[in-house]
Amino acid sequence: MRTLLPSSPATVTTTPQTRRRRRFFIHSSAKRSDSFANGSRSSDWQSSCAILSSKVNSQQQSESLIPAVNGYNNPNDSNLNLVPFDNNNNNNNKSIQSKSKPLSITDLSPAPMHGSNLRVAYQGVPGAYSEAAAGKAYPNCQPIPCDQFEVAFQAVELWIADRAVLPVENSLGGSIHRNYDLLLRHRLHIVGEVQFPVHHCLLALPGVRKEFLTRVISHPQGLAQCEHTLTKLGLNVAREAVDDTAGAAEFIAANNVRDTAAIASARAAEIYGLEILEDGIQDDASNVTRFVMLAREPIIPRTDRPFKTSIVFAHEKGTCVLFKVLSAFAFRNISLTKIESRPNHNVPIRLVDEANVGTAKHFEYMFYIDFEASMAEARAQNALAEVQEFTSFLRVLGSYPMDMTSWSPSSSSSSSTFSL
Repeated sequence: MRTLLPSSPATVTTTPQTRRRRRFFIHSSAKRSDSFANGSRSSDWQSSCAILSSKVNSQQQSESLIPAVNGYNNPNDSNLNLVPFDNNNNNNNKSIQSKSKPLSITDLSPAPMHGSNLRVAYQGVPGAYSEAAAGKAYPNCQPIPCDQFEVAFQAVELWIADRAVLPVENSLGGSIHRNYDLLLRHRLHIVGEVQFPVHHCLLALPGVRKEFLTRVISHPQGLAQCEHTLTKLGLNVAREAVDDTAGAAEFIAANNVRDTAAIASARAAEIYGLEILEDGIQDDASNVTRFVMLAREPIIPRTDRPFKTSIVFAHEKGTCVLFKVLSAFAFRNISLTKIESRPNHNVPIRLVDEANVGTAKHFEYMFYIDFEASMAEARAQNALAEVQEFTSFLRVLGSYPMDMTSWSPSSSSSSSTFSL
């Protein structure tokens, strides 16, 4: 499309005759525009629009035939910074290429499939259940081990990782409170969940017998999930908590500790060269840990599949507000799948009377709620609008697809042995 540039003022010469012609042209143009507005020549106007529309459509079709290069439909676009290549002048090519950065194969490669080539942070060392959950959430991903939960959050915020997969609750051990606090402290969004069956094993160095054990180490959740089974085995041992299950197995193998066993996965035994003294020592065969998938940006909620939404809120008017909040969901037939309270670290204690002279005090809490509805649904939006009227703080942690994969306790042991 050509661009008409105005002439320089120095080259324009006017005479009384040209000024009269200009006045006549402006006057006649106004008459023609009025005639179009009055509809006297609407047929000419419609035909002009039809011609213009056909030109635009033909131009769009011609542009759509151009193959996309790295997300750009027009390979001649200046934003691509493509390096020109001239076979007749190699010296000029070298100077041009030294100034401009050429496109690499990664720039021209298509977008990765779901989970492919994603860097996923998890807490623990190789062989941890979190690593297996990350592999289930994002197949063929690049797992990034982190020594602490908060490090996994920071890895995503600092673009060291693309996603994080962290546990939030277990069917036997309950909630992982640390991660609930970190969800509020950091600005990451929940974009999915994974329910992973956990199959615990009692691991020790080769040749060690159970009778000679004096200590069992594992993650606090691992110890809690196997508490009754350890008692039934008749083990008179001390129980010590460490950072993660696979880390306990790594510690025993690295330090050649022969009086200590670890509660970890079968894959951890394979990685660190330990023997399985007891298999399936969790107190319940239906032992499941729920993990959440975290990202820097939220996903767009949908209504074509089951969704779950997680929120956190605080209030300042006592427990009656909690009843009103729950009623907002009950009246709209929205099922709650989780409610968790955590201390409000900003205002941990509130005096009963407004004058701040009383002796009775109340603890202040933040409430976490998961409910089965998508934020794309009107009932969820209306419920949160009502909740906001009763609360002093409200934040949506994420609206994401529910994990609907089926599993059974009988198959969890065999599958976990392969994937953990």
